[in-house]
Amino acid sequence: MTEREGERLARFLARAGVASRRRAEDLIAAGRVQVNGVTVTTQGTRIDPTSDIVTVDSSPVAAARFVYVMLHKPTGYITTASDPRGRPTVLALLPDELLRLRVYPVGRLDIDTSGLLLLTNDGDFAQHIAHPRYAQEKVYHALVRGSPSEETLEQVRRGVEFREDDGRVHRSAPAKVQRLRRAGDNCWLSLAIHEGRKRQVRRMMASVGHPVLELRRVSIGPVSLADLAAGKWRYLTDKEVKALL
Repeated sequence: MTEREGERLARFLARAGVASRRRAEDLIAAGRVQVNGVTVTTQGTRIDPTSDIVTVDSSPVAAARFVYVMLHKPTGYITTASDPRGRPTVLALLPDELLRLRVYPVGRLDIDTSGLLLLTNDGDFAQHIAHPRYAQEKVYHALVRGSPSEETLEQVRRGVEFREDDGRVHRSAPAKVQRLRRAGDNCWLSLAIHEGRKRQVRRMMASVGHPVLELRRVSIGPVSLADLAAGKWRYLTDKEVKALL
C-alpha cells in the first residue's frame, strides 16, 4: 500500500463510531491507538481497513461498512446533523443502526421542500455526487401560482436571471420544464436542472412571476423517489449506487 492509498486512521475511527474525527485525532496524539500492535501517533497515517488490525486502548475496532440511503424528506426538517435553533433534522427520521454508522446528508433540501435526499457515510461517494463536474440531473415537481404560458416556460428552458443571497445576479442554465396538471387556479410543473444553487427552483419561478407554493424533489440522476412514503427511507441498491457514480 502506497502512502496515498488506504484510509486515514482518524477517518476510520470516526466511521467506526469510536469518536468524532477531531476526537479521534486526539486519541491518536495521546498514543491510545495501535495499528497491528504498534502505537501510532502521527496524524494522517493511512491504513488498509480490510487487513490492518486497529485497537484503541487495546480494544479492537471493527471497520464500519459504507451505506447508501435514500430518504423521502418531509417539509419541516432541515438537512444538517444538528440545529442550534432546535428544529428537527433529517437524522431524527433514521434508526439507531444508521446513526451509529455516522451517515450524513449529501447535498441539501430547504426546510420547506420535500422529496428525495441521499445520505451516506462514504465521503468519496458524497464528494463525487456533489462535484459540479459530475452533476446529476435533478427533477422537481413544483406547484406554482397561476398557470405559466408557453412563452414563460420557454424563458425558463433558456435560462432566467435571479438574485442570490450575496446580491449577485445569476443566470440559470437551460432547464427542462413541462406542465403536469392544473390545480384549481394554479399549476403543477416538472422541472429538471443540473445546477444546485440555493433555493434555485423557487428563485427561477419567482423571477418569471409564478412563485412556488409547494416543491418536491422526485429524482436525482437515475434514482427515483417512486412510491417511497414521506418520512420513510431505504437502502440504495448496488445498481443505483453504481449508476450514480
